[in-house]
Amino acid sequence: MKSIFKVFASFKMFIILILGFTSGLPLGLTAGTLQAWMKTENIDIGTIGLFSLVGLPYTLKFIWSPIMDRYVPPLLGRRRGWIFLTQIGLIITITALGFSDPKVTPQYMAFFAVCVAFFSASQDIAIDAYRIEVLDENELGAGASINVMGYRIAMIVSSALALILSDHIPWSSVYLIMAACMLVGVFASIFGPEPKETEAAPKTLREAVYKPFTEFFSRAGSIEVLIFILIYKLDVAFAMALTTPFMMDLGFTKTDIGAVLKGVGMFSTIGGALMGGALLSKWGIKKSLWIFGIIQALSGFSFFMLAKLGHNYPMMVTAVCVENICSGLATAAFTAFMMNLCDKRYTATQFALLTSFMAFTRTLVQTPSGFIMKSLGWEMYFIVSILISIPGLMLLTRYNKWQGHQLNGR
Repeated sequence: MKSIFKVFASFKMFIILILGFTSGLPLGLTAGTLQAWMKTENIDIGTIGLFSLVGLPYTLKFIWSPIMDRYVPPLLGRRRGWIFLTQIGLIITITALGFSDPKVTPQYMAFFAVCVAFFSASQDIAIDAYRIEVLDENELGAGASINVMGYRIAMIVSSALALILSDHIPWSSVYLIMAACMLVGVFASIFGPEPKETEAAPKTLREAVYKPFTEFFSRAGSIEVLIFILIYKLDVAFAMALTTPFMMDLGFTKTDIGAVLKGVGMFSTIGGALMGGALLSKWGIKKSLWIFGIIQALSGFSFFMLAKLGHNYPMMVTAVCVENICSGLATAAFTAFMMNLCDKRYTATQFALLTSFMAFTRTLVQTPSGFIMKSLGWEMYFIVSILISIPGLMLLTRYNKWQGHQLNGR
């Protein structure tokens, strides 16, 4: 088995880092940064709110993912070929979005924003599939954490750096610079290593659509696995659902909240993910899910203590650091677990489905969270967030019974 240093220091991980960066970059350009541009141009707030719909391709990407499993582009192979094509599409559409005028032609801006989101979601499908297929078993955790690191760095570039640049240069130039940043992904798609073991693509589109489902649900414990994916990170999603209102109730300013949540929190998540990847390479997926799941659950005590102490800046920073580091640890193991579930014939479709299913967790807990908090108060709210972890950990006792593809009780 490779040493942890060799795993992280390999050229393969450098490519994963770059692809994580290009995966995260477009998101801000169609979300917060785009909203800031429209606000600068005094666009009606109702119109700005409607633009949030441009993000729909990210939640619907499983619909066209079978196409990316079935068809092989004429260059660079099935995975790198699709990555290359989607990145070229992103460079073109981000540039076009930058030269749109929100006042004169808002319809063109909306069209190109949707195009950016579509190519971005499609790139995510291809990159996720590539990462699963190119990494060895002992590299899954490191690959997941390196991907998180690249993604988070990109979000800083496309949000914080883009906003700073907009104070000095036109928005069209800002988006042109962001489009140019995507060129590093073109380099990665061309020079990245090919997966060692490649499975034949589905023979028909019909097979690419229904086979991923029938293959997955033919496994022992497949329903239990889906429930586990839904609830494993339910506790942290619940704890973080009302973070901003919670801190505002304690008297922290929006500047305090922004600096700590977006700055300290983001770097803590990166650190936790990297640490999780390193430990996962030594411990394996099963042990890591147990340890990191327990740590993730107990991290809710940090917000409970903040609720007890009230307006206490050091405790606020500590709570955010602890929560994000522990969440980053669990994310590395959880992502590696889902990567390991995918049949390499249908990697794109199965991983897109699993991540879409996982994303439902956030919606599931955000809807009733405000009512629960009003009934219990902040201190008990965070106690509940800890207790919510129990079902996921209990279901993890069934791990050895899940005899899915490549899942043999590791």
